[in-house]
Amino acid sequence: MDDQEFTEWAAGCQRSLLRSTYLLTGDLHRAQDLVQEALVKVALRWPRLRDGNPTAYARRIVVHDNVSWWRRRRETAGAEPDDSAHEEVTSDPVTGLVIRRALMRLTPAQRAVLVLRHLDDLSERETAEILGVSVGTVKSQNAAALARLRTGAPELLDLTGGPHE
Repeated sequence: MDDQEFTEWAAGCQRSLLRSTYLLTGDLHRAQDLVQEALVKVALRWPRLRDGNPTAYARRIVVHDNVSWWRRRRETAGAEPDDSAHEEVTSDPVTGLVIRRALMRLTPAQRAVLVLRHLDDLSERETAEILGVSVGTVKSQNAAALARLRTGAPELLDLTGGPHE
């Protein structure tokens, strides 16, 4: 394994991956654990992954491991997020708090789609591949999540300047 090449890749994507994972989980410590586990799994497969898209593979690991954890724990999506790490979401603590609390109102599947599509700026196809679902599922989960946020998190409209319904 080319240690230098892996180290450079990991350093370049770790912050972004942690931000996304934190938004998926709402728990900074679990997010850190998931990212570390994903980086280890990528490191073990680095010779095969380095010429492809190791970041997409790491995201897939994080999402799948989080879903597995969630299923094992039968956790509800309504848990309050840890407010101590707002800098991982945005430099503005108020905006970060509003975003995290709004995301926690979504189902885990909706949250995963929204984070990957809109915060990580992935295409519908890339999101579907990472989540292991069809593009149609990504579209329907995205639409449901946005509708839920429009009605259940109007404070987001204040941040974006969007119209209130």
